[in-house]
Amino acid sequence: MKPFIRIKRYPYEEPYHLNLVVAASNGRQRGELEVYANSEDLGTLAADLRKVPRRGEDPAIWELGSERPEDRFAFYFRLRALQTDATGRCHVELKFNNNQAPPEREVVGFSLEAYPADLDKLADLLERFGKMEHQVLEWNVTEGQLH
Repeated sequence: MKPFIRIKRYPYEEPYHLNLVVAASNGRQRGELEVYANSEDLGTLAADLRKVPRRGEDPAIWELGSERPEDRFAFYFRLRALQTDATGRCHVELKFNNNQAPPEREVVGFSLEAYPADLDKLADLLERFGKMEHQVLEWNVTEGQLH
């Protein structure tokens, strides 16, 4: 299995809130989680991804929900992109947590390798996807498409 990120959009309280199912794999691990996000989140993430690599600065991050039980969130999702080394290589870290008690608990975390140009492609897709004219975003690190 090739590394990928796929985001499916389901009609909800658009244009302000989005119901998304995010699925991803690094070729060895796979995760999927239904999340709810603000519509402007995709544009903000796209702008942040275009700034990676950022030597010595904060990574691009999209974080929804919380893992802390006292916060009482239904889920936790994080996508974080940052520079891996001095050559400019990057990686995208993903974490999925359904915040359920065992035996329904599902927690997955892994990284995908990418280059800054690959992150720019993802940013372009996210920006276009945020216009809510497509139902599915698919990115396999080197290329992507909207359906």
